[in-house]
Amino acid sequence: MLQDHLFRIFPVEGVGSGVIIDNRCHVLTNNHVVDDAQKLKITLSDGRIFGGNVVGTDEMTDLAVVKLDSTETLPFAELGDSDDLKIGQVAIAIGNPFGLTGGPTVTAGIISSLSRSIQIEHGVLELIQTDAAINPGNSGGPLINTRGQVIGINTAKMPYAQGIGFAVPINNAKSIVSDLIEHGRVINRPWIGVVSIKLTKQLVQYYMLPVAEGVLIAQVEPNSPAYYAGLRKGDIIEQVCGHKINDPSQISSLVRKRHVHEELLVVINRYGRRFETSIELQARP
Repeated sequence: MLQDHLFRIFPVEGVGSGVIIDNRCHVLTNNHVVDDAQKLKITLSDGRIFGGNVVGTDEMTDLAVVKLDSTETLPFAELGDSDDLKIGQVAIAIGNPFGLTGGPTVTAGIISSLSRSIQIEHGVLELIQTDAAINPGNSGGPLINTRGQVIGINTAKMPYAQGIGFAVPINNAKSIVSDLIEHGRVINRPWIGVVSIKLTKQLVQYYMLPVAEGVLIAQVEPNSPAYYAGLRKGDIIEQVCGHKINDPSQISSLVRKRHVHEELLVVINRYGRRFETSIELQARP
């Protein structure tokens, strides 16, 4: 919806992209593409037009699933493994920038960075960064590898980006798609409840910290799994489940791959004293 100069509200058409991900004609796209949409029109690459309905959305990952109204099985994309990505490998973005006529647009580039953390309104997104051109209308379209597998869902939500693009890793999407289809929202998102920062040389020297590697806990949420496990502000997380931790994104990645009620074994350094403790994951409030 937009307002004119007389403050009258009137509807407008938006454009975006998506990718069919299964034989039931579910389409994966960005949440901001379909957010507040009252009517959806889906055009395939061969020109056929279908209606569609939003079946689930998730603001935290900026993902949504739309059910395409079709009585026939349509071709669907193969999902790849974004955890196997390497910086420098070729990435291809497919979408419909600016709603241009003539079918989808294809741009190519390389993977520039992995696990790029970007602050958005509803939290922090961990994104793949690429130099493949991604513009408005590309949002929701697939980022694919040279084998044609979907490795990310493009997003053009960062208006300040010039010459770079971002995509939500497909493994992040895999972990929530079934929830979106079955429940319309994510109900099994594990959470430990800490805010942490990466240790730097300056941080270690200024606070005279006992170790130079790990992440420093800046805040522990009250009544969170970390709170009940006894973690405190000022603790340093050195390892999680045997993995050495050097960046907060590593913790997010490990937590994302687990399920509610599973336990994480963490190694904590508290003012020079190292000890192990377990954190039972709970659903994010």
